Amino acid sequence: MKKFLLTTLALLFVGIGNAQSALNNAADNIVGTYSGTQDGEQFRAKITKQSDGTYQGQIVWMKNDKDENGNKRLDTKNPDKSLRNTPCDRIVLFSGLQYNSDKKCWDGTKIYDPQRGIKARLTVTFEQDGRLRLKGSVFAFSESVYWTKVQ
Repeated sequence: MKKFLLTTLALLFVGIGNAQSALNNAADNIVGTYSGTQDGEQFRAKITKQSDGTYQGQIVWMKNDKDENGNKRLDTKNPDKSLRNTPCDRIVLFSGLQYNSDKKCWDGTKIYDPQRGIKARLTVTFEQDGRLRLKGSVFAFSESVYWTKVQ
């Protein structure tokens, strides 16, 4: 009985590992539209493949896109002053993301956090349940957010 249980558990973990690696195994699996929530803000972001083979992530919809006066919210915390008039539902979160076939992940760029006005090193992987995990790291600190593919 113990051997049966151990064999069953081993097969389960192999199956889970294969499911995860299948999503992380092809560079273009990342392309699509995702929904997410960050600090209570509901949004949709679209990841597209660029002509140079890298990937870009851009917000395409926000539930709360108006300020208290009914005007479109802007990217006022952007450290690049020329981008502070960008509407909140058009902010580019990252560009230049590359697929790392050795590590079975996407990396090589930074992600922009419009709520804090900062950028962090970005690593992207699919979780076992199919959600996209975006891990931002600054120095020794890291934070992950999860997006769900809708298209």
